[in-house]
Amino acid sequence: MSLGVYTKPKSTHRAKGWTAEVENLYRFQQAGYRDEVEYRQVKQVALVDKWPETGFVKKLQRRDNTFYYYNRQRECQDKDVHKIKVYA
Repeated sequence: MSLGVYTKPKSTHRAKGWTAEVENLYRFQQAGYRDEVEYRQVKQVALVDKWPETGFVKKLQRRDNTFYYYNRQRECQDKDVHKIKVYA
């Protein structure tokens, strides 16, 4: 399979606690994407704009071509963590 082919995840589960990975998944899922892999494949971009200090996603383009801009700090609240799908 070539690198450009979109692959489906083998399994999924809900996040149990907040981590930096969950924070970024929150941002991708809020913008309408499964994760960074899907975003990069759909938008045909090599890199995602991230904050250098934290590594959190800085800006995402939604499917309707509007943009989401994110802060350096955590945005995913504890009450929202269980909504995040983690793919393997």
